[in-house]
Amino acid sequence: MKKNPLYQLVLLGLLASGAVHADGFLVEDIRVRGLQRISAGTVFNYLPVSVGEYFSDEKQATAIRALFNTGFFKDIIFEREGSVLVVNVVERPSVAKVVIEGNKDIKKEDLTEALKKIGLAEGKVYNKQILDKVEQELRRQYFSHGKYGVKINTEVTELTRNRVGIEIKITEGRVAKIKQINIVGNQAFDTEQIKKDFELSTTNFLSFYSKDDQYSKQKLSADLERLRSFYLDRGYINFSIESTQVDITADKKEIYITINVKEGDVYTLDKVKLSGELIVEPNELIKLVSVGPGEIFSRKNATETSKAISDRLGEEGYTFANVNMVPEIHEASKTVTMTFFVDPGKRVYVRRINFKGNTKTRDEVLRREMRQMESSWASGGKIERSKVRLDRLGFFEEVGVETPPVVGTADQIDVNYSVKERASGNLQAGVGFSQLQGIIFNANVSQDNIFGTGKRVNLAFNNSNIMTRYNLGYRDPYYTLDGVALGFDLGYTERNAFQANVSRYNSSIANAGFNFAVPLDEFDQLGFDVDLKNTTISDTGFSPTQVSDFIRKNGDTFMTLSAGAGWTHDTLNRAIFATDGMQQRFSALATVPGSDLNYFKIGYKHQNFFPLASDFTFRIMGEVAYGGVYAGEGGFPFFENYFGGGANSVRGFRDNTLGPRDSDGRPFGGSAKVLGKAELFFPVPFLADVKSVRMGSFVDTGTVSDSLKIEGLRYSAGISGEWLSPFGAISVSVAQPFNAGPEDHVQNFQFTFGSGF
Repeated sequence: MKKNPLYQLVLLGLLASGAVHADGFLVEDIRVRGLQRISAGTVFNYLPVSVGEYFSDEKQATAIRALFNTGFFKDIIFEREGSVLVVNVVERPSVAKVVIEGNKDIKKEDLTEALKKIGLAEGKVYNKQILDKVEQELRRQYFSHGKYGVKINTEVTELTRNRVGIEIKITEGRVAKIKQINIVGNQAFDTEQIKKDFELSTTNFLSFYSKDDQYSKQKLSADLERLRSFYLDRGYINFSIESTQVDITADKKEIYITINVKEGDVYTLDKVKLSGELIVEPNELIKLVSVGPGEIFSRKNATETSKAISDRLGEEGYTFANVNMVPEIHEASKTVTMTFFVDPGKRVYVRRINFKGNTKTRDEVLRREMRQMESSWASGGKIERSKVRLDRLGFFEEVGVETPPVVGTADQIDVNYSVKERASGNLQAGVGFSQLQGIIFNANVSQDNIFGTGKRVNLAFNNSNIMTRYNLGYRDPYYTLDGVALGFDLGYTERNAFQANVSRYNSSIANAGFNFAVPLDEFDQLGFDVDLKNTTISDTGFSPTQVSDFIRKNGDTFMTLSAGAGWTHDTLNRAIFATDGMQQRFSALATVPGSDLNYFKIGYKHQNFFPLASDFTFRIMGEVAYGGVYAGEGGFPFFENYFGGGANSVRGFRDNTLGPRDSDGRPFGGSAKVLGKAELFFPVPFLADVKSVRMGSFVDTGTVSDSLKIEGLRYSAGISGEWLSPFGAISVSVAQPFNAGPEDHVQNFQFTFGSGF
């Protein structure tokens, strides 16, 4: 064995001084001198000799090596005092503090964590060799952020009690920008066409936000995989990347990337086969195959087919099924025979379903949303659907699911759901503001999930320039085990219509009603409600002729009993800030015969959410509504009219100002409404990780009239922002109308917000 030169030097010195005799001795006691922070027990733990053992030259060499390898000591000397072995040590200094200066691009916490992993942290033993590793690690961190001109200086200061302070000064320099991306060897496709899906790019007007002009090894690897997919999805089955060069200029400010490729030939599919253990009927699996003979080979379509078959088997409990695509390449004919080999594995059962994080919500509230049952076979679709149903409750900010296998079994899993509950209060008093209603005072005892039962209770008082409202509501979404919901509402409202940008009149409404809803299936629901209202309309003395004439013909107080029904089809993935799915609602309401007024209202609303790129969602929405009378000569009651314009309608137009006018030229509303929206939602720059904030760009259209004819549509476009703040929902929009008429009230900037205290 080759001995350490330092060990040999120490050993020769000890032998020459007679500190330890060459023939050794029997150890009757061991003492350690020179310890400051490290305990004697730690030394004894590493020391390969004990009392009662014979201490020889061989043992001494082993002991020196063992203690040096701990890294705790910079000097070790053994001495003999009679039959006592004395271990003299000099400890390495400890790191008292680590100061990092000059870092802007990388957070201090991230740098501290990276240094901790290589052994440099407060309280650790200081070793000069670690500083070299520190510099290498910091350079690696900054190189990954595209800062190749970074300069790092370290200073070590000796402190009292055998400690040191380490100061790391960083000069980050500028980020190296990608000057050019070249692809060499491509003949079938233009370079720009190939690069359009790359994450890396040369500098453009969005680079300040996307950082796509900053080189990263990880991003380049991802782009190379995108390049392979581009060709493999177009039939180039033998495509290969021959080499990749990344060059940086001498001033370390510009980067040139060159990718050399070999395209090969285009291959088409000759045959498509299914083999293996086909648990599901072959005819059903064939419908899931998205590739066929004569088509150009596409790895994407083949992968989608494999996933579709795996998902279908997962619904039958074969959670760990493998569907492998096995291509057989025929070079002569440039064709491929593709075989999907199905290996279902064992059918997997769910042992337990567990919930974590529901500190307030009762377990039964979560469990009744489960579509996957315990002790039944595991279905990937049911497990995911259960997660979506938890998300749609609106009680949680985040919902996650894991399916770990049960240790010791090959056919069981547990399903673990983790939730993060939304902050909500039982008692809230506050003040808010909107451009339409002005300052709003409110007192509200409201809880969507009272006592964690999932039931909603609401007791509210609201007062603004427009209205004063008192309301008491209750709803139990699971009045029966089958999911029949039941609720009731009591309320009283006084309204000054003039303050709401419409005709001059006042109204007061007292109402009492109950409602219930019956689920038809997983996505459809029928709802019914009955509402008793007492409405009083008063002429202000300045009211238009439409109001005065209606009161003269029908009176000013009306008792009505209305019955309503509605159908909802809802596949949205969450209740708030949905990103996928569709929602349809059809509603109809009519007063029953014998009421003071005989009218009806029907409406239909449809919206779709389409997930695009990461964190980008496109929504289209359309709504139509119409009201009329089925008996009597008084006409449709004007106080039931529809209105358009405002933050929740066609943005860019003042609230309630679209549509017909009264005899005084003020908005009067109409018996028909049409509304449409197209909106692209995206994360707020620099706040992409904050799920309670989003922005959007939109186009709105809509109109209000007294007939079903779609005429007088107004259009606007702009940008919007929404924030689910702790103080209430905040919405902001800036819109520009396209075709505002002479009577329209344009309002480019619109917002609403509320705050609680």
